[in-house]
Amino acid sequence: MRLDRIALENFRNYASQEIVFDPTCNVICGENAQGKTNLLEAMVFLSVGKSLRTRFDRELIRFDQEGFHLEGTVYTRNREYVSRIDAGFGKKKRITINQVPAKAATDLSAVLNTVFFCPEDLQLIKEGAAARRRFIDASLCQLRPRYAAALAEYQRLHEHKTRILRDCADRPDLIATLPDFNLRMAETGAVLIHYRARFVKLLSVCAATAHSECSGGREHLEIQYKTVRTVSDPFGDHKLLVVQLLEHQREHHYAEISGRQCLSGPHKDDMEVLLDGLSARSYASQGQTRTAALALKLAAREIHKEITGEYPILLLDDVLSELDPKRQEYVLNRIGSGQVFITCCEEDRLHSLLKGNVYRVKNGTTVLQ
Repeated sequence: MRLDRIALENFRNYASQEIVFDPTCNVICGENAQGKTNLLEAMVFLSVGKSLRTRFDRELIRFDQEGFHLEGTVYTRNREYVSRIDAGFGKKKRITINQVPAKAATDLSAVLNTVFFCPEDLQLIKEGAAARRRFIDASLCQLRPRYAAALAEYQRLHEHKTRILRDCADRPDLIATLPDFNLRMAETGAVLIHYRARFVKLLSVCAATAHSECSGGREHLEIQYKTVRTVSDPFGDHKLLVVQLLEHQREHHYAEISGRQCLSGPHKDDMEVLLDGLSARSYASQGQTRTAALALKLAAREIHKEITGEYPILLLDDVLSELDPKRQEYVLNRIGSGQVFITCCEEDRLHSLLKGNVYRVKNGTTVLQ
């Protein structure tokens, strides 16, 4: 899998540009706030149909413009695809793949997969559960269309139920609608648990190998999936998962009404990272935390390869500058296969270590060096 070309028009600080990439490594250098991250963000958008940095598409439109266009030429599964996204202009976002309208944004993931890694991700282990759920969701939404659809439906139901709980003090009649939402959330939530449990199991195996290599075999990393307490086995039958989720909802019924928030469901899931049996979040040093985060991201890349047969595009946004030389060397040694994009402020060292293209970004314009 590779991204051969991208065209941007009025996206972030890019007015209009078309860029052709090297099939192996692409180093994108330049000073801060010039457009390096915006370029990677456009690649992520072409793979999932949304930004990882903002919730609303309108925030991606260049100042004083009405909309933006993105287009990418992707080579995968021995075939060339052209994905195009038109957003803004007072219309619903339009996505086409080889000029055929896409049914949903998730269709983009059937063409292009990305693993995005930024400096904030180095604190993935220490952050709250929401950050680790986003990491799981970002991988699974590209790998499993059914999961992406279930997640979107669950989030819609969760938002609706939350509004009901907030309004039921003034409108007690709304409480009668909760059983229907609880059932639908349990049915959809069981799908999420099914996929998350299997992904985390794979992740634990792959990340343990990566972490052992980076740490010199001194530590053992393990990942455990944490979901609703009443779920006895997240690998269990779908019907049983639904029953156990409903049981947990019943236990929290009055607490949800009094607290006016949704307290029960896989929207509170987490994965616990252990180093030699101890919680990495509680006991790991900064160096151990960064090594574990590296292992998770690189493991996600390997899982994509194992499931799809191709490496996803790896996007490293100024990550190497945050790592010590040992960890830099480890990452560089692990990215020899597949296409990689690396942003940095100065390319001198990277250019000497990596083969490929080097680009200079300035004021939203990218030029091949």
